[in-house]
Amino acid sequence: MQQPLYILSEDSDRTRGRAAQDSNVAAGKAVAEAVRTTLGPRGMDKMLVDSTGDVVVTNDGATILNEMDIDHPAAQMIVEVAESQEEVVGDGTTTAAVLVGELLARAEDLVDDDIHPTVIVEGYAEAARLANEAIEASVLDENLDDDLLASVAESSMTGKGTGDVAATHLAELVVQAVRAVEDADGEIRDRIHIHPRAGAASSATEVVDGVVVDEEPAHDGMPREVEDATVAILDAKLEVRQGDVDAEYSISSVEGLNAAIEAEDAELRGYAETLSEAGVDVLFCRKKIDDRVEGYLADAGILAFESVGSSDASEVARVTGAKRLGTLDDLEESDLGHVESISIERYGEDELAFIRGGDAAEAVTLFVRGTTEHVVDELERAMNDAVDVVVAALDDGGVVPGAGATEIAIAAHVRDASAGVEGRKQLAIEAFADAVDALPRTLAENTGADPIDTLVDLRALHDREGRAGVIAEGRTAHVGDPLEAGIVDPAAVKREAVESATEATTMILRIDDVISAE
Repeated sequence: MQQPLYILSEDSDRTRGRAAQDSNVAAGKAVAEAVRTTLGPRGMDKMLVDSTGDVVVTNDGATILNEMDIDHPAAQMIVEVAESQEEVVGDGTTTAAVLVGELLARAEDLVDDDIHPTVIVEGYAEAARLANEAIEASVLDENLDDDLLASVAESSMTGKGTGDVAATHLAELVVQAVRAVEDADGEIRDRIHIHPRAGAASSATEVVDGVVVDEEPAHDGMPREVEDATVAILDAKLEVRQGDVDAEYSISSVEGLNAAIEAEDAELRGYAETLSEAGVDVLFCRKKIDDRVEGYLADAGILAFESVGSSDASEVARVTGAKRLGTLDDLEESDLGHVESISIERYGEDELAFIRGGDAAEAVTLFVRGTTEHVVDELERAMNDAVDVVVAALDDGGVVPGAGATEIAIAAHVRDASAGVEGRKQLAIEAFADAVDALPRTLAENTGADPIDTLVDLRALHDREGRAGVIAEGRTAHVGDPLEAGIVDPAAVKREAVESATEATTMILRIDDVISAE
């Protein structure tokens, strides 16, 4: 008899056919279920505790999936969907994850009915195209004024922890920050920074015209506020220079010792004199500053920061226009930058440097406050999402009705178009519509309303008025016009959710063999 041929190691594990498909679908559905209850304005939070005991409390889908210890390769694909959604548009991660789970669940039913996965993949691809048509048709013709952008920001934060202040106020701050840099050259998002700091109520959150860095003066005698400041950035140490070759010097007299000390002191004093003569008011030094140099700089009225982080130094350079210097030799005016003011402010035991009004680049910072670290962390995530969606609305295709209205429009359009498709692919297209319907149904369920009754009412109102959403009200919800309630979302968030969820689902469905090493 012919001996069997083994091409896999004994430690390999192989799952094939329907068993592999069932395993992948089950993993995808499990991940979607983990974040489903966080969707919408009444979504619940998750507490995530890692192996070291660190706790994260959030309802942000991307954060939840990143913090979960997921091993299954198909489930990791959904995590990648959330990461992609977060990176591209900054919001809609939970929507994308839930949609993947629903698409997989509907595909599982179709496979049970002997429909080949390739047919399902083709149907889902066609349905995604139809979904994008519905999204484009739902884009509002209205101008993106401050009120509409504030509604976009508020919608993204609704349901997230905002401390003692309503999302409305924070949304106004986000719009203020975006408008401050909208006309500047370059990417809007790169010019908006978020700096969290615990120790005060969320209502103390403010917009700073400039950047904030975690730095404190190198010497207590230095000024704590400098107006109309000329700035230098140095990537070298300010201490006695040492040669590259090991050498010893023999000093045999007091005069020789005094001369050596005076030479060393003159070198250190020269650093401060060079900066002062160049008109420098503030120095950001990436390296260590000798204690004596710190004293001379303080005597000269120069505010200096030492051991500044590379990212902070780069940001200061970008905002002020200062060049990062490797030496103070041949220091020229063109090497320096300028800002309206730099001030040192104390928050608890820490001090922060507020750099306002840089000449080279417009930049703003949302200085986010919260009573505890957990509160400020969640508020930082909410503000990041809000900034991202406002920028997405301005840069990429406007806004669409929120509260599930766009999803109802997608499902209706896809379902209507499926009637013109022949063959089994029609069933996959209809399944796609059913999967999209699950999103507003989940919104209703999370607000305490009956999901089935709400879905029926949504379809009826959409057929009559062309727009219908789930409006949260108190402990329950009602069906109404989301625009009247000020609930809008960027069209880019919907497009990205549909595209990324469809791609991940089709990739999982096409797998019929899983080979893993133990």
